[in-house]
Amino acid sequence: MEIKKRVMTSSPLNAEPPIELLRSWITPNSAFFNRNQGAIPEQPINIEDWRLHVSGQVQREVEYTFQELLQMPKITTACTFECSGNGRSLLSEKAPGNPWTIGGVANVVWGGVSLKDVLEGAGLTEGSLHVAFEGFGRPVGGSGVEFVRSIPIDKALDSTILAYEMNGEPLPNENGYPLRALPLGWYGANSVKWLNRIVVMEKPYEGYFMDKAYRIFQKGQDPKTGEVVMNIKVKAIITKPLNNEKIKRGKVLIMGAAYAGENTIDRVMLSFDNGNAWVEAQLFGPNEKYAWRQWQHLWYADIPGEYQIFAKATDSAGNQQPLEGQWNAHGYCNNGIKDHGVTVTIEK
Repeated sequence: MEIKKRVMTSSPLNAEPPIELLRSWITPNSAFFNRNQGAIPEQPINIEDWRLHVSGQVQREVEYTFQELLQMPKITTACTFECSGNGRSLLSEKAPGNPWTIGGVANVVWGGVSLKDVLEGAGLTEGSLHVAFEGFGRPVGGSGVEFVRSIPIDKALDSTILAYEMNGEPLPNENGYPLRALPLGWYGANSVKWLNRIVVMEKPYEGYFMDKAYRIFQKGQDPKTGEVVMNIKVKAIITKPLNNEKIKRGKVLIMGAAYAGENTIDRVMLSFDNGNAWVEAQLFGPNEKYAWRQWQHLWYADIPGEYQIFAKATDSAGNQQPLEGQWNAHGYCNNGIKDHGVTVTIEK
């Protein structure tokens, strides 16, 4: 089945799927949102020629063939993957960037190898404090700025995989074939596609996509002093009914998903009266670390009129969504309750 996504930019391709396709626990590969800083390689890399190079602050430089990675212990894990700009267009004060609604997120079963195992093959040193990822994707336009990101060594060794499978299939070309870095529970900005080089460093990598593009800062603030976009913030999204949907009186099934990066979901509450009263939704389906939790509630809508439905998630660390998203210069990490509400009309 061909899926018609809402395209925000075509070069590079950035697009989100219909909201209805976010109702299952696993997001099909075909419904995975498109987020690119540069051009997608026209042809998949020749796997026989491809090598993963590891260098920098290590005891010895090494390189791996794809077959060598396949001989390492395999990790299979579900993980919710979200663009840091997801929900940007829902902010009351607009911010520049792709106007995502809620479609810049997906829950995927990834297969791959532990970054820890790969780094141990090179041997770490006292200077092994950060890990930078480089891919062979190339930027669109004349800027020539390559997408390079680094993460702290603690995250690299604790919960980062190098993924070569997506929902049981080889990683699609548009999603980073043959390998992508995936720090579990962190925003997609930290996941480098078409990975071919890992550089271990004493300090975080310095460059546009580390120091300016993915920082949370305010107008007039030096971007480099802002918070680095890392762990996904707690959020609930409503996937049924759709915004502005007209519904018959009676029993109405409300559904959605909630996720919290490195934490799990403790509960989801719903409001049908602009946040004055709240009822608890039922959590159902698989409950796995890093993966979203599905929720549902049967609403008895007997009185015709217009309603706003709000969903509020609380995670296992006690973090709760704010009533409104916190504006910043790039509109990152919007998890505001009101921003993600939906308006429905109960018909007479």
